[in-house]
Amino acid sequence: MCRVESPEMTVIPVGLKHEAQQAFSEGLIVFRFCSRKSGLYSKHRAEGDTPLLSVALCVEFLREMSNAKRLFYDVLLAQHVIKGQKASAAQIVFYEDRNFMGRSYECSSDFADMSSYLSRCHSCRVERGCFMVYDRPNYMGNQYFMRRGEYADYMSMFGMNDCIRSCRMIPMYRGSYRMRIYERENFGGQMYEMMDDCDNIMDRYRMNNCMSCHVMDGHWLMYEQPHYRGRMMYMRPGEYRNFMNMGFSNMRFMSMRRIMDSYY
Repeated sequence: MCRVESPEMTVIPVGLKHEAQQAFSEGLIVFRFCSRKSGLYSKHRAEGDTPLLSVALCVEFLREMSNAKRLFYDVLLAQHVIKGQKASAAQIVFYEDRNFMGRSYECSSDFADMSSYLSRCHSCRVERGCFMVYDRPNYMGNQYFMRRGEYADYMSMFGMNDCIRSCRMIPMYRGSYRMRIYERENFGGQMYEMMDDCDNIMDRYRMNNCMSCHVMDGHWLMYEQPHYRGRMMYMRPGEYRNFMNMGFSNMRFMSMRRIMDSYY
């Protein structure tokens, strides 16, 4: 499918976002992968023996590279650089055993199923950025927010019964925050628009339940108890018409918090 000079890959520097976005919009991107030792990579049009990759093929290729650093990720993210959002070189390392022992796997973007690389995961280290981790594959099950730091025994720390099975990278965002919360599913009942943190929707809005929401700007965490306690759910921009259909049938969200750039 393509020739690669080295299986090691480096993340596209943020300074090249504009060029990456231009190449993405043209529909074809060509990469010359160079060794990490040289610290170089180049992007060319089809010339000589440079491998020509379509966007779809490039994504598929990186998905198959077990230890790749998702070189293509910043290119994809660059396509969504709006309202202050920008690419960040996020990175998390998962370990089989507690205290960062055993085999490890390094990740810098969304990862739907860890089971093909690690049979278990009992510790992790967030080296850059913020991540949401899940105790089920495909971003299902209980969710936990992780910012930069070391988690030598996260199951005890968070009271988890199962180990991490998938993770989602939370991009850094700088800009305004706006979310509408609704009392009923499908945006029914009372509606309130939020632009800052709320530690108790009952106290602020006299609202005893939240069944749907519309996130217009920013990234948020929603909690089932007041004062940012209990189980949580990560909300990125989009429409969420029914929390019950998302696997949260027994949860009521009572507090909301913005994921600020200071977390990074």
